[in-house]
Amino acid sequence: MAARGLVTFGSGRRIRLSSRYDSYHSQVLPFLAPLTTCRRASGLSKTIAKGSKAREEPTKKKKERKEFRRDDIKKALQFSLCDAMQYIRAFEVGRQPTSSKYELAISLKTLKNGPVVRNRLRLSNAVDTSERICVICPPDSPAAKAAIKAGASLVGEDTIFDAVKEGRIEFERCICHSDSAERLNKANLGRVLGPKGLMPSTKTGTVVKDVAASVRNMIGGSEYREKIGVIRLAIGQLGFTPEQMQQNIKEFMEMLKRDLTLLNEKINKEVHEVVSQS
Repeated sequence: MAARGLVTFGSGRRIRLSSRYDSYHSQVLPFLAPLTTCRRASGLSKTIAKGSKAREEPTKKKKERKEFRRDDIKKALQFSLCDAMQYIRAFEVGRQPTSSKYELAISLKTLKNGPVVRNRLRLSNAVDTSERICVICPPDSPAAKAAIKAGASLVGEDTIFDAVKEGRIEFERCICHSDSAERLNKANLGRVLGPKGLMPSTKTGTVVKDVAASVRNMIGGSEYREKIGVIRLAIGQLGFTPEQMQQNIKEFMEMLKRDLTLLNEKINKEVHEVVSQS
């Protein structure tokens, strides 16, 4: 201690303390580590490292990009649909035609903040028909029989509620009949099904009167959503012909253009690049 109210470090730098804490630091100073906490009269604490500056110079923040970074496609290799399919099939030699799927990854020119593209469509050539659909409705009702006939894998009310509460979710899609919506809300399944995107609601069109028609539309249907400026969708199986792939791609791109047109009133979005992969 060079003088009352001063603490001297090994580098010779001296930091003035509040006189209120002089007696305290004079007692504990010999046992202090290279880090010493100095308290000021305002009550704020500041940690000073041995040999470091008392105040750090403020760093300039870099301007964040408002749009997602996109590569220059003029320098990238581009292929026709048939050539792209041949290259992808070469990497999937030995696999069953239904095990691997073609996928489109569509990059958008869009701002980072704003609404995203999200929709669902049923392609003419279904890609995945193994999706299990659950229908919540009275088990002995005509709607239940129609849902089973349309292809639903689970139908009922209390049995489904109990299974979900026990953690047994044996379906990928869930539809609720409008007459059973009140019982569904009383079951309090939103905490379980909500995070998984399986909770039926009128906003998503999964609380309906004609459950059989909804089941038929869901079988073979595909859902797509924009994520970090990219939309991905399984567009075909490995065994599809170029004509089937072309038809599916055409239907998807037409649907996507309609989605972008609806959003253009709020935010401008454009297709930048289309990549086929497996």
